[in-house]
Amino acid sequence: MAFKFTILFAACIAVASAGVVPVATPLAAVAQVEEYDPHPQYTYGYDVKDALSGDSKTQVETRDGDIVQGQYSLNDADGYRRIVDYTADPINGFNAVVRREPLVAAVAAAPVVAAPAPVVRAAPLAAAAPFTYAAAPAPIVAAAPAPVVRAAAPLVAAGPAIVKTQYASPLISYAY
Repeated sequence: MAFKFTILFAACIAVASAGVVPVATPLAAVAQVEEYDPHPQYTYGYDVKDALSGDSKTQVETRDGDIVQGQYSLNDADGYRRIVDYTADPINGFNAVVRREPLVAAVAAAPVVAAPAPVVRAAPLAAAAPFTYAAAPAPIVAAAPAPVVRAAAPLVAAGPAIVKTQYASPLISYAY
């Protein structure tokens, strides 16, 4: 092991005592000048309407100096279109106004007019024979068989309920 350290030490001494390579004169530094626009202006926008997926969204934004104005819209999953108008400037900061409009225009239901029900008149009563009460017939008495009572088996077996539960946790092992 000592032999390896000796070789490593000798290699370090050899590298340190080697001739010094002269450093080349630096080239003239090229200054990268970034263009700075004190009053930036741009306008951009896009519109996506995909008939296959139903995706529909738009955005338009305009910047004039430090004032940015724009609008974007998209279809929400609940059947409404969300439209956001926003403005940003150094005095008021970022302000947004959100509107929601239904995707399908509400159709006014036509009033339901029920047809008049036909008038039904009952037929006149004919003279009927007067109603008389007759004597009730004598009851028939017969011996009924004795009822059979069977005890139902319990639905749940007696004893403690067994619940098997598993928990996932990191492997922890203690050796005793």
